[in-house]
Amino acid sequence: MPSPDRDDLPTDLLGAIDALRKERNAVILAHYYQEPDIQDIADFIGDSLQLARAAQGTKADVILFCGVHFMAETAKILNPTRTVVIPDMAAGCSLADACPAPLLARMKAKHPDHKVVSYINCSAAVKAISDIICTSSNAEKVVASFPRDQPLIFAPDRNLGGYIQKRMDRPMLLWPGTCMVHETFSERRMIELKVKHPGSRIIAHPECEPSLLEKADFIGSTSALLDFVVKDPATTFIVATEPGILHQMAKAAPTKLLIPLPGLDETCACNECPHMKRNTLEKIYLALRDLKPEIVMDEALRLAALRPLEAMLAIS
Repeated sequence: MPSPDRDDLPTDLLGAIDALRKERNAVILAHYYQEPDIQDIADFIGDSLQLARAAQGTKADVILFCGVHFMAETAKILNPTRTVVIPDMAAGCSLADACPAPLLARMKAKHPDHKVVSYINCSAAVKAISDIICTSSNAEKVVASFPRDQPLIFAPDRNLGGYIQKRMDRPMLLWPGTCMVHETFSERRMIELKVKHPGSRIIAHPECEPSLLEKADFIGSTSALLDFVVKDPATTFIVATEPGILHQMAKAAPTKLLIPLPGLDETCACNECPHMKRNTLEKIYLALRDLKPEIVMDEALRLAALRPLEAMLAIS
């Protein structure tokens, strides 16, 4: 999406967004990885599981999803009668892109005795051929819902799948996908920061590479990392996940030092998700004004993708 023409924008952008929110009976949902100004105007902020629940429970006529495409798709799957818009349709996900549905279907056909557990960071088409969806918050509970002798395919994140497999001592076939943000964190910089801040705690999202997870003091979903920072007595934290979460961490624990772990290339913002950062206040205003870009979905696909999502929500 091209940058909005300034002539199309009101002088009081925040006031205009609020006015349109009321006029449209809209709710603004934002992921923790959004820019701070977007988090501050959102009606609800959360990780993937929290946002799925918020989308399921909303009474709004319009859902404006400030996140990436698969998240807005999930909102539409759960809310077929509501208008779901996203500020920038190009806000994709490297992890979702790493698992094309036809290739997963081929893997599934080669292993017909296996059930498919798919991480929510996947397309509607992948959800539609899955048996159940999980998030990083509930992946262990979802995997444990199957008998231990039931063979499983876990897609699309090999790092989250490997972490769950190790924790539960449960072999699974892992799809070889990764998140472009979480696979670029620097192990060398993690060690250097730990030496520089010997009393610090390393906290990491399970999408990180295994060598980083082995050095972490705590591993958890985005919301779990936030909760840990608030409750743990330590005063310094090295944070190995997308740095958008630091805004909420700083608000919830203002006296604590939060250090974002750099990526492998320290000359760029490689630990920031470029897709999440596509969304802006200007694009939010235009999406509410024009009710586009809108998420539109074939009903047969929606119903097929709804089944594994409802299975997840039922046990979460």
